[in-house]
Amino acid sequence: MSRIAYVNGSYVHHASAAVHVEDRGYQFADAVYEVVAVLNGKILDMEPHLARLSRSLQSLQIAMPMSDKALSVVLNEVKRQNRLRNGILYFQVSRGVAAREHGFPDGSISPSVVVTAKRLNFDAIKEKQKTGISVKTMVETRWARPDIKTVCLLANVLAKAEANKGGATDAWFVDHNGMVTEGTANNAWIIKGSTLITRELSNDILAGITRSSLLEVAEKEGLKIEERSFSVAEAKAADEAFITSTTNFVMPVVSIDGQKIGDGKPGSICQKLIKFYWNYLEN
Repeated sequence: MSRIAYVNGSYVHHASAAVHVEDRGYQFADAVYEVVAVLNGKILDMEPHLARLSRSLQSLQIAMPMSDKALSVVLNEVKRQNRLRNGILYFQVSRGVAAREHGFPDGSISPSVVVTAKRLNFDAIKEKQKTGISVKTMVETRWARPDIKTVCLLANVLAKAEANKGGATDAWFVDHNGMVTEGTANNAWIIKGSTLITRELSNDILAGITRSSLLEVAEKEGLKIEERSFSVAEAKAADEAFITSTTNFVMPVVSIDGQKIGDGKPGSICQKLIKFYWNYLEN
């Protein structure tokens, strides 16, 4: 069955889905997006993703294109038409189509909305969780508001490409104080003793939905949590490390800049967190 996308009110074949050449998302990255996971036919964490979309749109002064209820209907319909049982739904809202000028028309254009679906093999993710990933640290090169989930991801793309070229799976950005901010598409965590440590929310990082959910799960399981900045040196000296994201859930980090974390294998607390989180998702 061919893939189906939603574009500005119509459900169309993915291969022919398109927006106008002067859409500001295409020309200026004047757009925001969200990605939700679909597990066993269920869309996960719909409400917090829609709430974050709304915050991002407000930050860029883009009007919400439809109500949360209407957008939920669209997302479920794209899921249904693609017969998506396990995978992701990507949805993007741009300011809309206008003559190419840096200044944008105030209220005179309608936002563009795109939704696509993609199948994922979550068994492959579970296998990767058994071995973990490697990361490379890099100087922060993104704009000053990564807390807004815009499609302006060129710095993220280049950082991941450089990490991959050096044999690492992903990159962790590091601010001018030598503190880790986050990964290219994920939140960064370390574990020291029995304490989970992740950077506090601010304009410096994205408020990850999986991050938030894991904090709730960890608290219920009685684990110690510190929301604070940590340095690259502290990360390399940690007992364990991991990332969280919509598509990785909880993924162990077993080396940073080529240096093993712990014994270079997913640690016991990471393994517990993975188990706890899968239970949370599946129940």
